[in-house]
Amino acid sequence: MSFFATAQHEKERLQYFASPEGRDDLYQYNQKERRTVLEVLEDFPSVQLPFEWLVQLVPPLKTRAFSISSSLSAHPGQVHLTVSVVSWVTPFKRKRMGLCSTWLAGLDPQERVCIPVWFHKSSLPSPPPSLPLILIGPGTGCAPFRAFVEERAVQNQSSSIGPVMFFFGCRNEENDFLYRDFWLSHAQGCGVLSEDKGGGFYVAFSRDQPHKVYVQHKMQEESQRLWNLLSTGAAVYVAGSSTKMPADVLSCLEDIIAKEGGVTRETAVRWLGALERAGNYHVEAWS
Repeated sequence: MSFFATAQHEKERLQYFASPEGRDDLYQYNQKERRTVLEVLEDFPSVQLPFEWLVQLVPPLKTRAFSISSSLSAHPGQVHLTVSVVSWVTPFKRKRMGLCSTWLAGLDPQERVCIPVWFHKSSLPSPPPSLPLILIGPGTGCAPFRAFVEERAVQNQSSSIGPVMFFFGCRNEENDFLYRDFWLSHAQGCGVLSEDKGGGFYVAFSRDQPHKVYVQHKMQEESQRLWNLLSTGAAVYVAGSSTKMPADVLSCLEDIIAKEGGVTRETAVRWLGALERAGNYHVEAWS
């Protein structure tokens, strides 16, 4: 860009950014602030970058991966997605919105829009109907488990299904309780998530009280039932944010196994390691 800058102070600034001495300042200016190509060009208006150079330098948009949140058995010919509109504030207080999620949220449901898609094998394999399940999916981590529950509901009409415990978490009951009616309907009577079927549905609302409550707290409250299901061969599925949640859930399970199983923490760690090696502990996490 410095080659195409006609203003001397802009040329010098761009050359500084490209030097080893300017590496930290470049990171603060560009990567940390997540500036767009347009914003950079607006900050250096004297840069007359030829269009063909711009096309070559601008990276293509990355494909976005979403977990499918519907069952083909329940919705033939359809694919449902659970998309949270991404937004954040930069260190310089600029409000940013996720490009893909904002675009999807702005689509008119009444208009037909063709979107190129690709399908990739999930890291959460579809479980057999009789396998007991422990599902942990706060926030949009509930997406794949909506598909699991829909599939189990269809299977429940013609065969015996294993119990399913689902731990869901969100900030506020009023604003963030995704698929509220869906989960509650399947937790009643002889539904897939009902206690009558040996399962259960548990929700942690982290911001609806002075002290924060997460899925781990709900798991601790149901530690005996969790252990009973684990000790009978249940598989564990975890989905959601890749920050602290997967590690916190794993640590919580180690505590539960040690307490309810009457073993040391080291034994509990090995127990979960064996569960993972046997293909019964799965994590799908994203940033």
